[in-house]
Amino acid sequence: MDGTIEVSYTVMCKNDVRIEITLSELLANEKILRTIKGEFAKGLRNIEVSTKEDVPVTLKTAKTIHTFTASKNDFADLLELAEEDARTHKRLKKECEGVELVDIRTID
Repeated sequence: MDGTIEVSYTVMCKNDVRIEITLSELLANEKILRTIKGEFAKGLRNIEVSTKEDVPVTLKTAKTIHTFTASKNDFADLLELAEEDARTHKRLKKECEGVELVDIRTID
């Protein structure tokens, strides 16, 4: 198989956060509700904030996506190649031990 692929990955760390809460849980918090009212309904009285759907809100660690190119023949070894690329560019720090593949795209 001739050609190359572009691989995107992020570095995984122990301190990464991913919390999912619903919008109704968020609006149940009095501090958040007060902030919303103060920002969007300043000076108004008897304001009620409600939602029609219970939409999930995700809080997660912002990640930088790194890319590299590889041969299509190396498809089976992409995870190892991504880890090697991260080590080469010194992206694996003290609390960061692995990589997560984000996207694999065929270039040609």
